[in-house]
Amino acid sequence: MLVKTDTSNSNPQVSAVIVSYNSGPYLIECIRTVLPQASEILVVDNASSDASLELCKLHFPNEPKLIIINNLSNVGFSVACNIGAMESTGDFLFFLNPDCKLDDTVVSNLKQVLISKDSVGMVGGLLVNPDGSEQGGGRRAVPTPWRSFVRAFGLNHFAKRWPKLFFDFNLHQQPLPDQPIEVEAISGACMLVKRSAMNDVGLWDEGYFLHCEDLDWCMRFRKKDWKIMFVPTAVVTHELGISSQKRPVFVAWHKHKGMIRFYRKFFRHQYPGILMGMVIIGVWLRFSIIIAHSTAQRLFRARHG
Repeated sequence: MLVKTDTSNSNPQVSAVIVSYNSGPYLIECIRTVLPQASEILVVDNASSDASLELCKLHFPNEPKLIIINNLSNVGFSVACNIGAMESTGDFLFFLNPDCKLDDTVVSNLKQVLISKDSVGMVGGLLVNPDGSEQGGGRRAVPTPWRSFVRAFGLNHFAKRWPKLFFDFNLHQQPLPDQPIEVEAISGACMLVKRSAMNDVGLWDEGYFLHCEDLDWCMRFRKKDWKIMFVPTAVVTHELGISSQKRPVFVAWHKHKGMIRFYRKFFRHQYPGILMGMVIIGVWLRFSIIIAHSTAQRLFRARHG
């Protein structure tokens, strides 16, 4: 059920929520680019052990827009997003990763699309690498078990011949649209959301610790008939995983655990039990291969370092 947005406010306020864990100087640059574009910034720190918070205090002393929430432990991404959302005051909530830098017009471009129709509940920008190339994930289709199987085994290369059967859920290989388009999902690294839509759909699912929670939220928005839009003019440079690179096994474990939760939650009634069992086995097999590869690389570097 759609909840009509109050459009009497011609300039809805934006609260940025940044979940940080050992983000270091990247967090400072992120805040610096967001400050002119948001009414408040809530940094929810998941018990960082680096100097992230000290750097914030050093670079932004007495900044009235900046609110720091220091969790006593790493509660995960979803929980931290919900903490920030509940403490925020803006009409719109801007969830942003700390390794992102915004162009000057990102928030205004996203806001313009978000208020264009009452049915639009969430918008995302164009995520690019530092070299300017588009990242996967900023615009995507929902990775169903079949689509994930296609991508995992490289079958997406047959998409040109059989596009419906071997469709790749990451859309960044397609030509960049020249105007905002509706998509099935965007990345949690950059999401601008109407508070009224969030109140209708509910908060982030705290059953996910890290990864797949953004897909879950997108699925739930669409089930409630809220549209999700991708805005190509809102350019965000994303360093991609500056915190996760330090703990690859930990991140891989939670990513694959999140994938299983996502599949079971949304697709278990669409797939026969034996097929869903094969999907789960495939997920953990993929995790085992990643861990084996990571271990082999570490041993090789130790021997030849």
